[in-house]
Amino acid sequence: MILRIIGHGYHYEMENLCRIFFPNEKITLSYDRSSAEAKTVETVLDGDKIEISCDIDGGKMLGSADASACENTELEMGKLLFRVLSSVTGIVPPWGVLTGVRPSKLMTKYINEKGEEEAMRHFTEDLYVSDNKARLARNVAKAESGIITLSSPRSFSLYVSIPFCPGRCNYCSFVSHSIDTPSARKLVPGYIEKLCEELSRLGGVAGELGLKLESIYFGGGTPTSLEASQLDTICKSIEDSFDLSALREYTVECGRPDTVTVPKLRTLLLHNVNRISINPQTFSQSVLDAIGRRHTVEQTLNAYRLARSMGFDFINMDLIAGLTGDSYDGFCESLDTAVTLAPENITVHTLALKRSSDLAVNGADVADGEEVAKMLDYAQKRLGESGYSPYYMYRQSKSAGNLENTGWSKEGRECLYNVFMMEECHTVLAAGAGAVTKLKDPHGDYIERIFNFKYPYEYIARFDELTDRKEKIKEFYGSRI
Repeated sequence: MILRIIGHGYHYEMENLCRIFFPNEKITLSYDRSSAEAKTVETVLDGDKIEISCDIDGGKMLGSADASACENTELEMGKLLFRVLSSVTGIVPPWGVLTGVRPSKLMTKYINEKGEEEAMRHFTEDLYVSDNKARLARNVAKAESGIITLSSPRSFSLYVSIPFCPGRCNYCSFVSHSIDTPSARKLVPGYIEKLCEELSRLGGVAGELGLKLESIYFGGGTPTSLEASQLDTICKSIEDSFDLSALREYTVECGRPDTVTVPKLRTLLLHNVNRISINPQTFSQSVLDAIGRRHTVEQTLNAYRLARSMGFDFINMDLIAGLTGDSYDGFCESLDTAVTLAPENITVHTLALKRSSDLAVNGADVADGEEVAKMLDYAQKRLGESGYSPYYMYRQSKSAGNLENTGWSKEGRECLYNVFMMEECHTVLAAGAGAVTKLKDPHGDYIERIFNFKYPYEYIARFDELTDRKEKIKEFYGSRI
């Protein structure tokens, strides 16, 4: 597909909008009219006149608008493009012209500036968001508001990256190594040694600056790919390095049920981990097999029952709408099973076709946006009727139907880290391969990022360079506290 950009610099937003309608197309930017293809979209700004034309496999459409009276020419062009593409394709994406990751954060901004009624009107009338999605954004914004107030100027959260997994699912784009391979197992001891060293350094900086640790989150990968003794080493390092007296929440992802054992759960309890994730993704065995997830439905049920029996009373379960081989009925059955188990959190993700995933590289049969939208509608209805409320939300590029990921919780059981991180309430200090530290100005919205090396071997080999980068933390806070 050719996207022509004539007379303006809004290529990023125009490309993102085109991708909503044509998620599986390669989009090539052109800055003149010399190129042509079966699918061509042309966006033109000529003085105060906006023109959008498209030729989609013979379906042609032309639209124009006057930019002279509008406050935001880019938005006006985006709205015109949305109307033209909706007309020629028959698709009306429910999030309208919104392409950003955090619609609830935008809703919060408008509620604070304009009031709830005007914020809802702006979403539905100016941004073309459906009534249903606007209400979802509003409900999430309300749920987040109380959690956001828990964060103070000196607050921070800690993210710990464990980039190892039992195997790679076909939709996964994370930089994680299969723990079953000899090369990965060889990396683990050195990785843990450097990780603990980085945690020690971060803890020292946090203490020196007088920062207050609110939440800890182990992600990956699958942290419970490690042995119980290795988890114990990392948890002890955190206890030795950080002041945990103000800690509100401690989460460890036990994402793959086949990694959940009594010794590992006992270790987490010993170190006061109070929230875990056991993620089925689906309760259909055929879908598990199709996505390359090497565990059974029964293992998921057993892992959940084991965690409950050992005293874990704050458990999350993830499901994904649109997986290879799944159907609307199959997804509904999976969601019903999760609701029957009654975890404190159920997170419903939309399948995203990430560029480096096996699914995107090799292709596979996945549900279309319309079917995934039905899945999410069922989830919203079923979870709402079952005592769950939406409390955080985000979107990913190349998600089916341009749809969202939403965290649902029982009353008072929201995951604080998810809100702190997604709404960028405070600094997140991050340790481990692929981890990204986000430094937030305690008195403003400015955010600065520090990237760790992506791959475990690189993280180990270039660790001294990484620690030099982390000196920026003290520089950042030096003039702000």
